[in-house]
Amino acid sequence: MFATPVRLDHLLVIMRESSEARPPLLAAYTVPFLVFMAGLALVEAIRWLSGDTDSFWLKRPEYWVYPLQTVACGAAVIFYWKHYDFSGRGGWFLAVIGGALALGVWLSPQILFGAAPRLEGFDPTVFSQNPELFWLTVLGRFARLVIIVPIIEEIFWRGFLMRYLIREDFWNVKLGTYAPLAFFGVAGVFMLAHSMADWPAAFLTGLIFNAIMLRTKNIPACILAHALTNLGLGLYIMRTGQWGFW
Repeated sequence: MFATPVRLDHLLVIMRESSEARPPLLAAYTVPFLVFMAGLALVEAIRWLSGDTDSFWLKRPEYWVYPLQTVACGAAVIFYWKHYDFSGRGGWFLAVIGGALALGVWLSPQILFGAAPRLEGFDPTVFSQNPELFWLTVLGRFARLVIIVPIIEEIFWRGFLMRYLIREDFWNVKLGTYAPLAFFGVAGVFMLAHSMADWPAAFLTGLIFNAIMLRTKNIPACILAHALTNLGLGLYIMRTGQWGFW
């Protein structure tokens, strides 16, 4: 006669724990990425609303929106930091190899196959007459490219979506769990998040980073691989002036 109350009480505990766990975890793994995407949308909205304005800051809002986006994303990551599963260890050598391989994927059309240079894009040399503003812009762009983007994207793509496509309660799925839909689906969505010209490289890069996650079970290893790829790409951009790679 006491079995039913005990089971109900146990069920209420489970439900309460689930309701307490899911919102902060779901927000922690998605909000920084959503803040980042909101920054991109804001740039496009300002361009559209400004029309044929002569104001440089309205015609090219990325020069001031991106720094704000970087700060906002960094603040979101710091706010949710305690919720991330960074318990994995090792895989650093694989991360370095994977990062270099992904960099080769991005640069091979230019270096090996003579693809047309991509000169249109975020060009910090517009501030070349103001060295302080130029270097501040460059440093801000590299902070976004090498620190913020790898952290928020690996938390989202490999930490959240790769598990969410396996089970809705993704926090109960071990990092690096393989399922075909999750593995190839994440690479596909990762590809679609880039411009069409970058789809082949983005899809292959998604597969590389997914494979690193499967092998290492370690989000920081994926972050390192992503950061190294982006650092190499950023240095290539600065050397060649192919701002379209940003």
